[in-house]
Amino acid sequence: MSHRGYVSGPRHALIHLTPVLVAGLTVGLAAMIMLAVSVGSTNIPLSEVWKIIASHLGVTGMEQDWSAGRDNIVWQVRLPRVLLGAMVGAGLALVGAALQAVTRNTLADPHLLGISSGAAFGAIIVLLHTGTFLGLVTVPLFAFGGAIASTALVVGIARLNRAGNASRLVLTGVAISFVITSLGSLAILLGDPRATHTVVFWMLGGLGLAQWDYLPYPLAVLLGCGTYLIAKARSFNAMTLGDETATTLGIPAERFRLTVFIVCALLTGAAVAFSGVISFIGLMIPHLVRFVVGGDYRRVLPLSALGGAIFLVAADIVARTLIPPQDMPLGIITGLVGGIFFIWMMRGDRATG
Repeated sequence: MSHRGYVSGPRHALIHLTPVLVAGLTVGLAAMIMLAVSVGSTNIPLSEVWKIIASHLGVTGMEQDWSAGRDNIVWQVRLPRVLLGAMVGAGLALVGAALQAVTRNTLADPHLLGISSGAAFGAIIVLLHTGTFLGLVTVPLFAFGGAIASTALVVGIARLNRAGNASRLVLTGVAISFVITSLGSLAILLGDPRATHTVVFWMLGGLGLAQWDYLPYPLAVLLGCGTYLIAKARSFNAMTLGDETATTLGIPAERFRLTVFIVCALLTGAAVAFSGVISFIGLMIPHLVRFVVGGDYRRVLPLSALGGAIFLVAADIVARTLIPPQDMPLGIITGLVGGIFFIWMMRGDRATG
């Protein structure tokens, strides 16, 4: 499944409406956020949700006709959770699109370099062995550190073996992922069995860590890394044509690819640190975006970010309402949807191939 097909294939008429699509998806994201805050084990009318949020934002002149309990549900529980979901979905979709460009492999996703395995390993160490000695921030901090360490290991081994090309980096990442996953399994085996349920739930993904105090960290990483990736859209377009073509256009292919991998590690590490391991968003959303607007990364990157945010917020609505009052792990939902999507995609490939 090559990346080139997306770049050179027929263009849909909607590619000329990219600003309209961006505006539409932005409005759709805002509407989805409001719906997600409204829906749950206790449904709260949208008008009341808006008034509660507006009151906390300093809007005056409204009659406070809601209870303290509903105020707490909207402002302290659901809104931070939904905003975190939007950030994580946007970040994972951006990373998936970027990795698919620099590796010229449409099956690349944020888990390609063992980033998720490293983050999971860091969380396992805290939950089963060291304890939260730094307070609530301990798990995210160790997960983030594990993600960065695993990516540094992949890049270091690739440089040591002078294997900076796309296929070698992918293979190195897969190998490191297997090693770190095995170490994580060993850590679970040697850890406290009473905490295993917590570890498994975290590894399947969720937004239960969402708090206002945490949100600035993934937001800062998303803004910084996302701005860099979108600003390099033309370079991504060149990379999809091959290293030689990119080099003739003045882009140092190997150095740019390694830089993108590091940026993607930061972005994925921040996402996984606060939400656990959530699969398929980075794989599925860029595919859908390219199907609609073609392979120009000036369109693909921003639309993927918005699409990923909407998708994960919608998935969280399902997670909170399917088996109330329990939260279904998000990884189960995204895995089911992603698996069905790729079965459908392969049927389409066979029909047209």
